Amino acid sequence: MSTARASQLPPDIRFEYPYASNSLTLSNGSKMHFVDEGNGPVVLMLHGNPTWSFYYRDLIRQLSASGYRCIAPDHIGCGLSDKPKDYNYTLEQRIEDIESLIDHLGISQFSLILHDWGGAIGCGVAGRKPEAIEKLVLLNTGAFLTKRIPLRIAAIKLPYFGEAIIRGLNGFAGPATNMAVKIPLNPAVKRGMLWPYRSWADRVAIWNFVKDIPLHKRHPSYDTLAEVQAGLAKLVDKPVQLIWGAKDFCFNLHFHSRFQTYFPKAKSVVYPKFGHYILEDAGKDAWQKIEDFLNEEN
Repeated sequence: MSTARASQLPPDIRFEYPYASNSLTLSNGSKMHFVDEGNGPVVLMLHGNPTWSFYYRDLIRQLSASGYRCIAPDHIGCGLSDKPKDYNYTLEQRIEDIESLIDHLGISQFSLILHDWGGAIGCGVAGRKPEAIEKLVLLNTGAFLTKRIPLRIAAIKLPYFGEAIIRGLNGFAGPATNMAVKIPLNPAVKRGMLWPYRSWADRVAIWNFVKDIPLHKRHPSYDTLAEVQAGLAKLVDKPVQLIWGAKDFCFNLHFHSRFQTYFPKAKSVVYPKFGHYILEDAGKDAWQKIEDFLNEEN
């Protein structure tokens, strides 16, 4: 996939996401697209499912203008990264991909901002590199074993049926643009969220992320998530901020409370009326609170 692909976005989406494209060819041959904007302390932003680095566009704009270097990759199969059929779509591979990006960029110290699946991936990286972590910002996410899963997501984990719904009917990314927010997205932002996922082939990662949710010990990602959970203990002395939309139907306040048990000193901001895409619903207020947290001396 060419690094020119971002320039091929429709004008209204390009206006929202005006960043230069960068890419890294991973050892498995797939090209990972990433944004790398600004100079200063590094902030690595990891998206979840079914979003892409576009989700962080406004935060990138704000933080890069305020003296931070913002790096936001698209996980393989997502956004402007390659969407291969034969990639190993597992949590372990996701963690290794981000480690490869960090090594490629020669980053030794960084803060993390994590949303949705980005929580498990990013906390997996952090647990393996605790000495490299400066601060941790968690946005409606999880990084531990749980059997709490909404029925509507559990239903589409079923083989054949789930893939047909998610890849054939766009029954995950499409509804998310409405269900994940309490304030409707403007048309250009909604279009931007969905642009990389316009066909069956484009939605390969969306399906595989759902399939990779480990609910039992026999699941191939169960042990990896258990390792991620155990690694949280290595981060207990790091400055942590929780930014949470209380109306999230998936990563609800139970997940917020679980994180507080791991990080009792965490600074918490809960928005009672907002949903899963908290950076969309809370907007400037959330972006500023994140910037203020990153600016604090500890």
